[in-house]
Amino acid sequence: MLLITAFFSSILALIFYKLSINVIKLRRKYKISLGSSTKHKDLEQAIRAHGNLSEFLPVGLILLACLEVNHIPKIVVFICGLFFLVGRYLHATSFLKEEINTSQRVLGMKITFWSIIVMAILNILTVVVRVIL
Repeated sequence: MLLITAFFSSILALIFYKLSINVIKLRRKYKISLGSSTKHKDLEQAIRAHGNLSEFLPVGLILLACLEVNHIPKIVVFICGLFFLVGRYLHATSFLKEEINTSQRVLGMKITFWSIIVMAILNILTVVVRVIL
């Protein structure tokens, strides 16, 4: 069972839902059903916050699930999931303010990238060690 992956994917799904609702509300407000409009900075920010999470969720959750399936110690899997979640949360919430919090956005991306790199390396090393031994 992928309990740790289920835990983090569920929290991230709630964040995804919140970002989706933000986009829907702004699209209704400005009567824009498709695409984006550079006239409405808040809509553009909401679309990018939602889109960026959509782009990073699959790779992060797949890597996390692979760690769990490969029987990496649960504490390591949990810490990787926590860092991925924190990175995504910081990045997403940096867009929710009227003026984008650039330092928070950059920090969120750094944490996201590092968590992905660490999970990828752990998975690669696990496979290499198990295949060689």
